[in-house]
Amino acid sequence: MVLADASGLPLGVHAVSASPHEVTLVEATLATSCAGEEPERLIGDRAYDSDPLDEALKERSIEMIAPHRRNRKKPRTQDGRTLRRYKRRWKIERLFAWLGNF
Repeated sequence: MVLADASGLPLGVHAVSASPHEVTLVEATLATSCAGEEPERLIGDRAYDSDPLDEALKERSIEMIAPHRRNRKKPRTQDGRTLRRYKRRWKIERLFAWLGNF
């Protein structure tokens, strides 16, 4: 798991085995950040669609932006305005591609 800024520069890295779900690793990844303050927003893929994670981050004043899973049974919690920021996730994918090359 990698925490990066808006430009795609890594701020924190947390490496574990592939078996734990990503939602359970968010807190540990935030703890590895070298930035002096917590982020205002986190952008993640569909795997981060979790109401308990949203509530835990909201207590820390962090907004979680992740598209809802297709099989979601509960009402939607995000609208199109916040999901517009999801378009910037390509910068994080670029970071993973760069790390894969090295």
